[in-house]
Amino acid sequence: MDRRAFIAGGLALFAAPLAVEAQRARVYRVGVVLHGKPYYSAIDGLRDGLREVGLEDGKQFVLSVRDTKGDLKSVDALARSLEEEKVDLIYAVAASAALGVKRATKSVPIVFYVGSDPVALGLVESLRHPGGRLTGLYGQFTDLTPKRFELLKEMVPGLRRVGVFYNPDNPVARQSVKIARDAARQLKLELVERHVASVEELRAGLRALQPGEVEAIGYVSEAMVTSHAELIIETARAKRLATMFQAREIVAKGSLVSYGVSLKTIGRLSAKFVQRVLLGANPRDLPVEQLDRFHFAINLKTAKAIGLTIPPSVLARADEIIQ
Repeated sequence: MDRRAFIAGGLALFAAPLAVEAQRARVYRVGVVLHGKPYYSAIDGLRDGLREVGLEDGKQFVLSVRDTKGDLKSVDALARSLEEEKVDLIYAVAASAALGVKRATKSVPIVFYVGSDPVALGLVESLRHPGGRLTGLYGQFTDLTPKRFELLKEMVPGLRRVGVFYNPDNPVARQSVKIARDAARQLKLELVERHVASVEELRAGLRALQPGEVEAIGYVSEAMVTSHAELIIETARAKRLATMFQAREIVAKGSLVSYGVSLKTIGRLSAKFVQRVLLGANPRDLPVEQLDRFHFAINLKTAKAIGLTIPPSVLARADEIIQ
């Protein structure tokens, strides 16, 4: 054997374990942009998922969390700060977060979870071929509004009016409200719309609700409103109103019912995208995964507090009943 070839081969064999060890020794920095308390369950799920694929929190990765606290206007600045800090990737939870992160950054890879069609939102070129620096999970949860209204009508005797709060400047919310109007019309319900552009306006709008004005507060895709779900739950309980949200974690906090997602599960499923991008995959080559498993949860303690008896036929269909 040629002596130089022997030396080169030996060096290659020696370098391989060093490369593996360097990979293990590296600590990846993952930025996270989200909208308030309810979405922290997705972070818990992300940590669990990354641990399942062999990445340990604090040793192989660290999370830099940026919470807008429901202020959608702050997304751009928070995303830019993460890119300036040279994070390896940004994980964006909710469509408004993903849109803001994409708009505000130039080169950092982005993994998202959105409840509306990411192609229609302009986040990716197609589900199979994202074509840019974004990929992630898509749940058709905005489209579930008709089903949510049907469930409310089954659960609340004499339901006539459903209130919704949203910011009309939010394009995702506008799309969701359009679906809600059509659903209400088909079910012969009146949709009572309240425009709120800030948490202060949301608080004032809830306080201003008069007896008999609505019998339930419904869900539309508005991250600012969702970020303050506990405020809505507290007000609704005091006024003996039913509440519908999209995430089972919010039912655990006291909402009457949810139909849609488990945010912790969303975070765990997102981990495989995060891991693959951190290890060198290009988001443009990772097809967006479409979720079609929906979670229906009911809180019986809340039902009792507002004087509501849930029909057995509805209870039988629930995936989870919280006592």
